[in-house]
Amino acid sequence: MGYVQIIELQTTRFEEVEALHEAWLADTVGTRTTTSETILADRDHPGRYLVVVEFPDEAAAAQNDALPATGRFAEQLRDLLDEPPTFRNLDVVRTDRT
Repeated sequence: MGYVQIIELQTTRFEEVEALHEAWLADTVGTRTTTSETILADRDHPGRYLVVVEFPDEAAAAQNDALPATGRFAEQLRDLLDEPPTFRNLDVVRTDRT
């Protein structure tokens, strides 16, 4: 069964967050366990972003979280956010693609 994590961020420094994310992607080539990431901007709440990260399963998400690069990313990210991020950890029940 798939596993999805949704991270909600509030920031006025999105370009810096994106640069940090690009650095994390470069640092984790061949070691990260994500299968896809989607970054969404909330039209109704400027500065609010949702990051939808897909993993094969919960164990893969835990493995990704344990990467040293992920720990560094999380520490640096905190300084760029207006408030602490919110995490939602979800099991995929069904996916329909049309």
